[in-house]
Amino acid sequence: MSRYRAVLFDLDGTLLDTAPDFAYALNQLLQARAMPPLPDAEVRTLVTDGSAGLVAHAFGCTAEDPLFEQIRAEFLAVYRANLSRHTRPFPGIEAVLARLGETGIPWAVVTNKPSTYTTPLLRDMNLSPAPGAVICPDHVTHTKPHPESILLACARLGVAPDACIMIGDHRRDIDAGRSAGTRTVAAVYGYIDAGENPADWNAHHRIASAHELHDLLF
Repeated sequence: MSRYRAVLFDLDGTLLDTAPDFAYALNQLLQARAMPPLPDAEVRTLVTDGSAGLVAHAFGCTAEDPLFEQIRAEFLAVYRANLSRHTRPFPGIEAVLARLGETGIPWAVVTNKPSTYTTPLLRDMNLSPAPGAVICPDHVTHTKPHPESILLACARLGVAPDACIMIGDHRRDIDAGRSAGTRTVAAVYGYIDAGENPADWNAHHRIASAHELHDLLF
């Protein structure tokens, strides 16, 4: 039996290793412009900055650049067409989800990734059991670090926030969880911004691998 009545996961960098497909999309655009590719390791540190941050870094432009939105739209189109080319659950995640299913504990995804990408990606991943709720930015007024999305996930699962635990690889996940009243876990194996120290996030727990979730949750 889990120590919690529900488990909430951030998506990119926590539940799924999506960086390789972000890198693929970026490098398709770079190759078309005869520019050198970016290594996956470099892209991993940029995923939490979203498409704007990825494009700005890869192409050396800012949002004020007249071509910025054109490049960003092209990047998102290529990414949308290749959502699950290389993306996989992080090692250990599928075993944790299976255990949650065995014990009847619901889980949810709480992400700042728009549903136009999240929904087909989760469909492609076919995780078992399926999440009991998926909360994206287009479902709320305020995204993480505001607690609204976490509170909505708890409500849809029918579980009080203080009986839930939120797992994420960014400070905003921890801030949102704490503000909502959940326990929190910093997924240090995820996409940590350069210069960030997860020890400073005030999470209740820190894990270096998703395998560690088993002992933490059960």
